[in-house]
Amino acid sequence: MIIYIYLFSWSLAGVFGVDSVKSVSVTEGDSVRLNPDLTEIERDEEITWKYNTIMIAKTYGKDSKSRFYEGSADGRFRDRLKLDQTGSLIITNTRITDSGEYKVFSKTSETPLNIFSLTVYAHLSVPVISRDSSQNSSSSSSSCSFLCSVVNVSDVSLSWYKGNSLLFSISVSDLSRSLSLHLECLDDFYSCVVNNPIRNQTTHLNTDLCQTCSDPPDSVSLIVLISAAAGFLLIVVAVGIFFICRKHRPRSSDR
Repeated sequence: MIIYIYLFSWSLAGVFGVDSVKSVSVTEGDSVRLNPDLTEIERDEEITWKYNTIMIAKTYGKDSKSRFYEGSADGRFRDRLKLDQTGSLIITNTRITDSGEYKVFSKTSETPLNIFSLTVYAHLSVPVISRDSSQNSSSSSSSCSFLCSVVNVSDVSLSWYKGNSLLFSISVSDLSRSLSLHLECLDDFYSCVVNNPIRNQTTHLNTDLCQTCSDPPDSVSLIVLISAAAGFLLIVVAVGIFFICRKHRPRSSDR
């Protein structure tokens, strides 16, 4: 999949150059196309692309030939760059390390025609929901405690939702970290969501697990329950004694 970036608001960029930056986001492994908004390259024109301050590609309008500086930028772009007839730069099989600033220049201007800030995000793993064993010793409702976790993430948010309502969320920007979020669930519909600016992954909590979480009866209810059971038992015993005594009572004809 190639992501096409068109800058309609910069229609005069080829004449005057620009000093603003266009933000572009893509998922690792996808291809991205950075379009300098040129209809076509003039015959005597040269278009140069730089990654940060390092020259990585050049195309010549007079013979439509392109040159790629494979050894520049530590060789990170080797065999992954393309240029088309409009001077657009295509980066295939993007990597996290491709993130940075890209500038396109013409031979006739020292000012960039366009500037792009590219951010490549890692693939999002599916969040995993598990019982939170750390709560077993500290909470009487430990069976209602769940943990949602994701691994090897960066620039993401991890959130618990109750239905469509956000309960709470945490974020992390560090690369290759694990992230977890705790939930005390009741009998309802919950889901855990991990997302970055361009993608998200969701895991739903099995509501049957929440239904097994019931608060222990309070002391008053417990007393009432025990009293009712004891009263029922006394009634059963009294009825039993009555029938036993009646069975063994001598009849009048036997006297």
